[in-house]
Amino acid sequence: MTVRIDFIANKNQVSTSSISFLQQIQEDWIAHGRDWSTPGFRAVAVHRFGVWLKKIQPQFLQVPFRIIYGMLYRKIRNNYGVELPLIAYLGRRVTIYHQGAIIIHTHCSIGDDTAICQGVTLGNRYSDRPFDAPQLGKRVSVNAGAKILGNVTIGDDASIGANAVVLCDVPAGATAVGIPARIISSS
Repeated sequence: MTVRIDFIANKNQVSTSSISFLQQIQEDWIAHGRDWSTPGFRAVAVHRFGVWLKKIQPQFLQVPFRIIYGMLYRKIRNNYGVELPLIAYLGRRVTIYHQGAIIIHTHCSIGDDTAICQGVTLGNRYSDRPFDAPQLGKRVSVNAGAKILGNVTIGDDASIGANAVVLCDVPAGATAVGIPARIISSS
């Protein structure tokens, strides 16, 4: 069975290429240093499982898998502190380093080969705009404690410094640091 994920983010369609669920898990396992016991790998694997189960037809066959997914999601969230909702778009080979206080908005989009460290929040900025969420490009590095808030686009190959609070777009190849974040370099 192949998985194809389509997600509309900020009126731009983002999609992964069609690869099987097991191929995605294998890629994620390799990206996490071939260690199935890391909380980051487990969080990503549970997310992939949730996306996969939504493709099962007829829908009544999803019920036992949804129960299993719900239990696994809560275990990851409560034990490891990684909140990665099912609807969030997750590109290929996304790596979550360490664990604890990682919050990802439901409508967030994370590109291929992106690295996320502990204490990161990818969330909304204003309570009256609950669907505004960060959109991360490919190969983005989000370092420990960084907060990316609101309808913000982070370009490919960008780096977000530790404890930065990003409130505006970051161009491709740039590095953003500080509170509020400012661009210190761009390629």
